[in-house]
Amino acid sequence: MWAVVSLIDMDISIHVTALPHVDPEQSLAFYRDILGFEVRKDVGQGTMRWITVGPPNQPETSILLAPPAVDPSITDDERRTIREMMAKGTYGWIMLATKDLDGAFEKLQASDVDIVQEPMDQQWGDRDCAVRDPAGNLIRIQQV
Repeated sequence: MWAVVSLIDMDISIHVTALPHVDPEQSLAFYRDILGFEVRKDVGQGTMRWITVGPPNQPETSILLAPPAVDPSITDDERRTIREMMAKGTYGWIMLATKDLDGAFEKLQASDVDIVQEPMDQQWGDRDCAVRDPAGNLIRIQQV
């Protein structure tokens, strides 16, 4: 039987979430140059780089762009599956938000990113669009 413990009195926030990258330079071009995120850390070299980026107005929240499947406990079959899922865009995703969805979408479209869905009103009430980053990660952007 599980004991129920309340976290209401704890001060917990989202600090970092991770997305895989296959080309650190392409990922930097997307997150830094197109989305306008600042680079907070850039560790390693070549394709074995761990890059932390985030919105300038949210210094406490970051995205870690990490090389996929480098954990030594992952098998070759698992690495292959991860690469296949990344190629299909089904491995990693994140939801971002903006006050000006249409303006953000215009800038994304002008930057020649991979558009998945133009801005639209969803049946659950949100308005959003979707693009893919250079590694194939799905990036949904909601109007707030």
